[in-house]
Amino acid sequence: MKLRQVLQIIEGKVISRHVDLDSEVTSGGGADLMSDVLAFAQDGMLLMTGLTNPQVVRTAEMAGTAAIVFVRGKIPPPETIALAEQKGIPLLASKYTMFETCGRLYQAGLPAHGLFELTIRHWHEAFEGRE
Repeated sequence: MKLRQVLQIIEGKVISRHVDLDSEVTSGGGADLMSDVLAFAQDGMLLMTGLTNPQVVRTAEMAGTAAIVFVRGKIPPPETIALAEQKGIPLLASKYTMFETCGRLYQAGLPAHGLFELTIRHWHEAFEGRE
């Protein structure tokens, strides 16, 4: 899915400069725990988060995240925007909650990142044979 489509679906706004709206994202995921992002992110993922500090950009870079969407109408401080522009990571904003932003994108066909398979494996390991 192209960032242009993402913006339309979430009724979003571009925060950072020099964003190529024809850039592709391959999957999506929402998290406010950056340890979860590091554990489960995939290259090309669109990250939805409510955290706005520069650490979000550093984590996104390490995880190979294609772009960041700040949810709940949050706008990051200038130092976060500057770091994202330096690293070439597009920043977008959504007025919707994380739940709704992710839901709109999923409903429009953006697949969830690979966390589902891992979650199901952990679920079965924890609860297999308990019933």
